[in-house]
Amino acid sequence: MPSLDTPRFVSRLTRETLALILAGGAGTRLKGLTRWRSKPAVPFGGKFRIIDFPLSNCINSGIRRVGILTQYKAHSLIRHLQLGWSFLRGELGEFIELLPAQQRMGEHWYAGTADALYQNLDIIRLHGPEYVLILAGDHIYQMDYGPMLAAHVESDADLTIGCFDVPVEEAHAFGVMQVDAQWRVTDFMEKPQNPSTMPGGKPRSLASMGIYVFNTEYLFEMLIQDADDVNSARDFGKDVIPTAIRESRVFAYPFRDPERDESEAEKIYWRDVGTVDAYWEANMELIGVTPELNLYNRDWPIWTYQEQLPPAKFVFDDEDRRGMAVDSMVSGGCIISGALVRHSLLFSNVEVSSFSEITDSVILPNVTIGQNCRIHKAVIDKGCVIADSTEIGVDPAADEQRFHVTGKGVVLVTPDMLGQELHHVR
Repeated sequence: MPSLDTPRFVSRLTRETLALILAGGAGTRLKGLTRWRSKPAVPFGGKFRIIDFPLSNCINSGIRRVGILTQYKAHSLIRHLQLGWSFLRGELGEFIELLPAQQRMGEHWYAGTADALYQNLDIIRLHGPEYVLILAGDHIYQMDYGPMLAAHVESDADLTIGCFDVPVEEAHAFGVMQVDAQWRVTDFMEKPQNPSTMPGGKPRSLASMGIYVFNTEYLFEMLIQDADDVNSARDFGKDVIPTAIRESRVFAYPFRDPERDESEAEKIYWRDVGTVDAYWEANMELIGVTPELNLYNRDWPIWTYQEQLPPAKFVFDDEDRRGMAVDSMVSGGCIISGALVRHSLLFSNVEVSSFSEITDSVILPNVTIGQNCRIHKAVIDKGCVIADSTEIGVDPAADEQRFHVTGKGVVLVTPDMLGQELHHVR
């Protein structure tokens, strides 16, 4: 068997792999951010959308055959994919293919993660991959899938599950695994109330990343078996994975960031920005001097739709009206006109007018902020127009009457909450 470190071996495996990205999630915990878009389409990091991260991982890993399974309010997601991800060449066997719920296997929409794949069995067969890589479309991380595919083959696995260790007090939000000395999975529980810990005495649990590598024929067998089970919830974590562990060879693949040494192994970057607080925190992390997620890594670019915009502009330099941004990230097309932006992240085409102050906030694209505004610890959704002299994040009682305020005090503002039309929200 060729070594894991052989680039040619890994390259062959990636060419023989079809990636399927589950991108139909409603993301209801993100409140107004997903009222008109699916969670994978939510903007992130100043110029990207969440879906760009698993897609970029595929391209950077050499996997250039990708299917995206959509369902919930997919218009903005589909439009983004058409604008930004149409550069692959069909003549070379490369594609990013949309697989919306079509009732291909019955008169119902996708009933769960396993059912979503089952309803596309004929399409998977048509592409004829040797391996199928299954990914979630709503997680933020950077990962080379090539070594995981190589580990899958070398261990003679039927199924390999990507995993990382998390503090035991956080493990109840994940699928939690137990493994033997060879990393073969011996037990799996989906979101357990009392998670098991890893060997060695550390108070940490081995959590699933929602990344699966299947031998294609084995995947077919498991999906058909699951579809025939009337008691199944049609879900990978609840049904398919536990059955596979009992009956087949299932291995865990520990995610390790090659840029970190073993002493930093616990600092692996992987985020499920599934709540408004988590979304705000993950965006705020990017402003730091050395953020855990390196968006400036030229060896691992994050691809996206690149709108053609002028550079950010800062105007006026008077004592009482100075356009400036401090400790912030400001995207193209922004105009900071005699205003102060401090420790905030501004997406593209944001306009901030004179005498306003923005602190600790995430401002999504195409937002206009009037004069004399005070905005603190807020997420302002795409297309909002903030009227002159508006205060947000200053008076919690007043904010709760108009907006959504999280348990950690983050204020979410959407055009709906402002009574504005939804011209640019999507």
